[in-house]
Amino acid sequence: MMEVRVRKLRGSFALDAEFRAPSPGIVALFGRSGCGKSTLVDLIAGLIRPDEGLIRVGEDVLFDSARGIDVPAERRRIGYVFQDARLFPHLDVEGNLRYGERRIPAAEASGMRAARRVPFHEITELLGLTALISRRPHQLSGGERQRVALGRALLAAPRLLLLDEPLASLDLARREELLPYLEKLRDRYRVPMIYVSHEYEEVLRLASHVVVMRDGAVTSQGNVADVSLSPELRSIVGVDGIGAVLEGEVTENAALSGLARVRVGAGVLHVQADGLATGQRVRVQLLARDLILAVEPPQGLSVRNSLEGMLVRIAPDEPRTQLVEIDIGGATVMAQVTDQAATELHLAPGRRVWVLVKSVSLRGHLYPAAAAPAGASVPGSAAVQAQYAG
Repeated sequence: MMEVRVRKLRGSFALDAEFRAPSPGIVALFGRSGCGKSTLVDLIAGLIRPDEGLIRVGEDVLFDSARGIDVPAERRRIGYVFQDARLFPHLDVEGNLRYGERRIPAAEASGMRAARRVPFHEITELLGLTALISRRPHQLSGGERQRVALGRALLAAPRLLLLDEPLASLDLARREELLPYLEKLRDRYRVPMIYVSHEYEEVLRLASHVVVMRDGAVTSQGNVADVSLSPELRSIVGVDGIGAVLEGEVTENAALSGLARVRVGAGVLHVQADGLATGQRVRVQLLARDLILAVEPPQGLSVRNSLEGMLVRIAPDEPRTQLVEIDIGGATVMAQVTDQAATELHLAPGRRVWVLVKSVSLRGHLYPAAAAPAGASVPGSAAVQAQYAG
């Protein structure tokens, strides 16, 4: 478990933030620029001293104002990747990577537990750096420099990895190039990470726990599915970005039709996606604006997906619209409908409805998800479906 409770006054800006998150996993600090995300990670790293509070990673207490504990930054066993790679220009890729290894002996004196040491060749292969090993930083693209920075941080065997908007300085193509490497790091090494971003797509792809920040405070937190339903998110992502995020499992991939079957809640989504393997965990974002509701079983439609559920909540949204939450059996989705539609369909809590989802609307909203922890319940499991059917 990771626990952070800190206060810090810097000029006119006051940070008063608190969150608890499971570990390992990726904790995403999400919010608009200036909300305090970078200040918070600097406090965790030990680059700034809190006025008061507690910072704990697992069993290791890094800061506790009540007990007078303040572990120096160089002994916290924390890897830090900044917006710019901050590589040594006089060293080649191998030299920059080896610098991470040289930090281990000094940090071991701190007594802080470290992640397992990862062999040099394993990091270079994983991050695609083998062919770049003799190049200098000025000979690398922005995405390549960030991969070297990631490798250097991992080779120091960090107890925690901090990533402060590591993709912010990259164009869209380079961001798309780097995101799969971050997913590999999440899934293979399970090093606890805190990932700072104001790009919601990055959060959807990577995070296991989301901390939403505004004006120096945490406004909501939880797993991605729960936070995707929170009102606090709307002011950041806008009305067009609001929608439920579901995790599911690929049960079949039909090469002939090009559609994969993904179990979500008590239903199944047919999605257009190549390269998905049976049994793979995926994360799907269903935008509220793209969903259609029916109060009778749909027939004769081109829409491939129909999820039966129970309406649990309806509330005013934008002018002349309503936001509807539907339980589809262990998972919740949201749909946006007009006031007129809500009235004519007699939408109210307890009403049985069918949620219609076009397969094409899911393009660009499907992401690989981390494997479920051993023993964890999976939404849409046989037990959940049986309970829902009853």
